[in-house]
Amino acid sequence: MRVGDGTHATDDVLVEAVLDALPSPTVLLAPDGTVVLTNSVWREAAHILDDERFQVGVGGDYFAMARLVRNDAATESMLDAVRALSRGEMRQVSADYALPNPAGTRWYHLQASRVDQAGHVVVTHTDVTARVEAEHAALWRARHDPLTDLPNRARLHELIDTELQRRGRSAVTVLFLDVDGFKEVNDSLGHEVGDDLLRQLSERLTGRTRAEDTVGRLGGDEFVVLCPACDADGAEALAQRFQTSFDQPFDLGGRVARLTASIGVATAAEGDTGVRSTDLVRDADLAMYAAKAAGRNGVRTFSSELRSAAQRGLLVAAELEAAIEAGQLVLHYQPVLYLPSGEVGGVEALVRWRHPERGLVPPLEFIPVAEEHGLIAPLTRWVLETAARQTAEWARAGLTLVTGVNISASHFTTGTLVDDVAVALAAAGLPPEQLILELTETSVAKDPEQASRQFSALRISGVEVSIDDFGSGYSSLSQLVNIPAGVLKIDRSLVSGLDARSGQSAAAVAAVVSLAQACGMRSLAEGVETAGQLQMATELGCTFAQGYFIARPMAAEDFLAWMVTRPTAGLPQRPRVQAGPLIHAGR
Repeated sequence: MRVGDGTHATDDVLVEAVLDALPSPTVLLAPDGTVVLTNSVWREAAHILDDERFQVGVGGDYFAMARLVRNDAATESMLDAVRALSRGEMRQVSADYALPNPAGTRWYHLQASRVDQAGHVVVTHTDVTARVEAEHAALWRARHDPLTDLPNRARLHELIDTELQRRGRSAVTVLFLDVDGFKEVNDSLGHEVGDDLLRQLSERLTGRTRAEDTVGRLGGDEFVVLCPACDADGAEALAQRFQTSFDQPFDLGGRVARLTASIGVATAAEGDTGVRSTDLVRDADLAMYAAKAAGRNGVRTFSSELRSAAQRGLLVAAELEAAIEAGQLVLHYQPVLYLPSGEVGGVEALVRWRHPERGLVPPLEFIPVAEEHGLIAPLTRWVLETAARQTAEWARAGLTLVTGVNISASHFTTGTLVDDVAVALAAAGLPPEQLILELTETSVAKDPEQASRQFSALRISGVEVSIDDFGSGYSSLSQLVNIPAGVLKIDRSLVSGLDARSGQSAAAVAAVVSLAQACGMRSLAEGVETAGQLQMATELGCTFAQGYFIARPMAAEDFLAWMVTRPTAGLPQRPRVQAGPLIHAGR
């Protein structure tokens, strides 16, 4: 085929008809880029665009037109490829290019093929704007949070890594922000209100950043701020500015909510090499948790000590998990005195870890680790099963007692508590009346409705419920009086002041005793360490007492010996019986 040769007019007509049948703007080029033929769609497109750069017809220079439209390296590379195609050095040329115009950028897909040995090339230009825009939108969605439109976790890590790897960078800082009390908003007002809160917060945060900073959302109520060219001092000042985002209350569907935030700061100093985004975000996260543990609504800067503590926590968690399986845990039992008779009516089971190297480890050193690393549920199940089994053994030996077991708030919120208790009682063959569960006042106040549901189910089954450490928190009195509990344990901070026999501590204890009585509950003074405290607790009407003055926690075998030989000096003088009334008595 020799296109353009007058002796082959039939072939020319045929080629022109084929080009006109194509739905996309198409041209036939000579090897030097001269336009040999155009189809009707090409001519219509040139007319619609109304741009003299595209008014190229037969005889015009296609290569020159392309440079007028976009004179850059990509254009030259594409034209070089078309020439190579014309010479037979390539089989096909394919490329996408953008075409800016007053109505908005359009995207086209260029497809070029060699049609004869002379080197003629046919070039089609297909409008792919819809496809490209869809791809761009999908890419944007993949990198942004759909709720707030902020960069998401993946995009944040990309941006942080890019900044960390930039040549000649200065200090790079990351802030990790977590909203204090967000879960309570979600649980009490619903997820739609929680989503509205997150959108409001994202607007407030972005309004307080510098131009070069980037705010992103990791998920939930966790936000990360990338701060280029910002050292630790500058970042702490910026964190303080972010905290002012919470000065004004949030309007949540007509309800007003006042919230705070805990913020962690981590910095990669100028010259630090090998730092990755995952390292920086992890360190800021550790600092945020330290700020939250210190009482919330604070700012904490990362230090190597925090990382060491986290590593120790992981090691302790791994050891603890193995210890539960290996039988390294043991229960000690602290007697509970029934004050009307002066006899022992029950015990509180307290877990200890018999570590092969560190000896007997107290619970304060491993319970927080268990809560943080998801081990509190299996640990509590072990305590329930062991305490129930031991209490049943004592009953068979003629010593009928009620055993108290502490329940962590994190286990309480799993919703498995009622079933876990039932399993432990059934396995031990222990009547439910001989078990009492203790949950702290502050844990109850976090979700009183859930507490009420589970407490009701437990008490219906026969298991008693106690609110522990009452007086140490700041919960609503109206919530507590509606909780179906049978015992109110007065916090040791109030009991410790009873030696004075008057004053605020005595008044506070008397008020708690009266509150318990009004709600149909008994009161228990915990942390009794002197004869004076015990006497005052008795005079103020407490039903039960426990503490070092009565007895320290002891192993099960030691408890039996103590019951036989226990001292009575300083204890309320009442007729002795084999065992005091059960804590359930008088409910």
